[in-house]
Amino acid sequence: MYKDLIKSIATLNCQSQLCVLGSAMIDLRMNVARLPISGEDTLLDYKSMHLGGCAFNIALALKRIGVESYSALPIGKGLWATQTAQLLRHYGISSPLYNEHLDNGWCMALVEPSGERTFLTVEGAETHWNDEVFQQIHVEPNAIIYLSGYQLLSPSGIKVEQWLQRLKSPFRLVIDFGPRIERLTKQQLHQLLNFRPLLTLNRQEAHYLAKLEDKPHLFEKDIASFAQYWQDTYDLALLIRLDQQGALVQDKTIKHVTAFPVTVKDSIGAGDSHTAGILAGLSSSWSLEKATLLGNAIASYVVAHEGGDCSPTKEQLIQWLETSLFF
Repeated sequence: MYKDLIKSIATLNCQSQLCVLGSAMIDLRMNVARLPISGEDTLLDYKSMHLGGCAFNIALALKRIGVESYSALPIGKGLWATQTAQLLRHYGISSPLYNEHLDNGWCMALVEPSGERTFLTVEGAETHWNDEVFQQIHVEPNAIIYLSGYQLLSPSGIKVEQWLQRLKSPFRLVIDFGPRIERLTKQQLHQLLNFRPLLTLNRQEAHYLAKLEDKPHLFEKDIASFAQYWQDTYDLALLIRLDQQGALVQDKTIKHVTAFPVTVKDSIGAGDSHTAGILAGLSSSWSLEKATLLGNAIASYVVAHEGGDCSPTKEQLIQWLETSLFF
């Protein structure tokens, strides 16, 4: 299985447009001994500034692994937008979307000694979607469209849904709600399910989804039971990331996709990198199970390195897998 994956990585071939719609914003990374409590004065250890944002992380991971995406990342006007645009050029990523009315947002990532991270976010142009912005997007027939909860569950999230409804050509939707899933209502969920999306969730997010469906007991008894409920009820694929236990994939049948051995240094960008692997695999007509294995591999590489923009090139990933697996 691992050897087959390594051989397949070298032949990744995007066969449909990957439209990565979302945010690019500045991440300020700080180490903290523990999260502060209300009213406390806590010292932070500044480590670095990176370009982040879920969609940027994914676009960068795709580019480095040799899969080009159509990056729909709004660039605003202001201090943070200027730095965001400069770093996008540095990474060789372009976006057709401009918003002259707002600055881009920024985020402070607090990283605890365990590697767990907490985000404090100031939103900007990347979460204010309107018809003027959408008119700048060109989606090809049979495109794979990525969306995150930061866009779908923002104040202008309804505009995103309306844009999807207006698309005349068929598309496949992949949604990673992320931490914003806690803003998701049952009504919003069922509206989004009309687009028949693939949902990719971590364990905590999947538990929230189960509670939203009034099925927390299924999830708490056995995650696979909830995945089976999802299949029986909606006939939709579901992917649940289980950190160092790999991932559970439900796509007509339920399968466990193994993880890769790794020592975690920094989990920033891990979920986005995993989603990039999923998108790269699906756009190359891989099965969801095989695409998930690629996602596991890329995410393992990222958590073994510091910073959210450390996703590997195709060659780095292959070499790292061969070293990690002692081939």
